[in-house]
Amino acid sequence: MGRLIVFNSVSVDGFFVDGNGDMSWAHNANKDPEWDAFVADNAAGGGVLVFGRITYEMMAGYWPTPIAAQNDPEVARGMNALPKVVFSRTLQKASWSNTRLVKGDLAGEIRSMKARPEDMAILGSGSIVSLVAQEGLVDEFQLVVIPVILGSGRTMIEGIDRKLRLKRKTERPFRNGNVLLCYEPMA
Repeated sequence: MGRLIVFNSVSVDGFFVDGNGDMSWAHNANKDPEWDAFVADNAAGGGVLVFGRITYEMMAGYWPTPIAAQNDPEVARGMNALPKVVFSRTLQKASWSNTRLVKGDLAGEIRSMKARPEDMAILGSGSIVSLVAQEGLVDEFQLVVIPVILGSGRTMIEGIDRKLRLKRKTERPFRNGNVLLCYEPMA
């Protein structure tokens, strides 16, 4: 049975996008070989990437480009090779390699996907995270706390209307200041 993992970067003050909807602040300028290896391993790890339209368009606009291949060859290779699902009511087609467009029932489709053996990772896509978290479909939240305070923005679970209790699974600090925190929902 596949697991649904949410993987997002958040600021110290809890935002996953800034007040302009930008996520570029999450790309730490401090070079850290351990962090770079972690990111490359994640991209090569397999599974299915899950996106909403906005995150999909951002990712599809970068990872298949020569600039991505030059700047982050291992990550670009993984991102382009992995199977992807984009949920959108407005997108007409999904042209990024190995991408399937789903326009229907998000929660129902995720339930069907979880019946398969592949794990899934939602990247970005706050509206999707809110919905699947509220439906109890998330198996693990992997949050990378980036050492920056934004002052305003959106949380990745904006709009959730009930409290979700989590238990800490693991944590991992990196030399660049990033800290990976992993949580599982409490039963």
